Amino acid sequence: MTTFLPKEVREGLETARKRDLKRKARLRVAVGDAVFPVLEFRAGGFALDIDNAPKLRGLVDLYDGARHLSQCLIVAAEAEGGLMRYEFKRSTAATDTAPLDFARDETAPVALLRR
Repeated sequence: MTTFLPKEVREGLETARKRDLKRKARLRVAVGDAVFPVLEFRAGGFALDIDNAPKLRGLVDLYDGARHLSQCLIVAAEAEGGLMRYEFKRSTAATDTAPLDFARDETAPVALLRR
C-alpha cells in the first residue's frame, strides 16, 4: 500500500481540517477592530490560519467567546502547515476589578451596619 496522495486530495484534507478547527475555535485574538479565530493554543503562544492572519506583532487581546482572558505582547514566530504561529513575550491575565494599591486585611469588616 502506498502513502502517496495526489495534490488535490492533500489540499482537500487540509481545507477540511482548517474548517473543522475554525468551527471548534472559541478563542479569538483582537487587534484594534480586527478579530481572528485562534486555531491552536498552547502555553507559549497560539496559531492562526495563515491565509487570514497578517504578521501580527505587538499588543493583542485574547478572548474566550465574549470573556476577555488576557492582554498579550506577541511576535510572529513561524509559518508551519498552513498555520502562522505566534509566541508570547508577555501575557497578562485580564481582571474585572482594579488592582489595589494596599494590602487588604483578611479580618477587616466588609460593610458597616447601622442601627
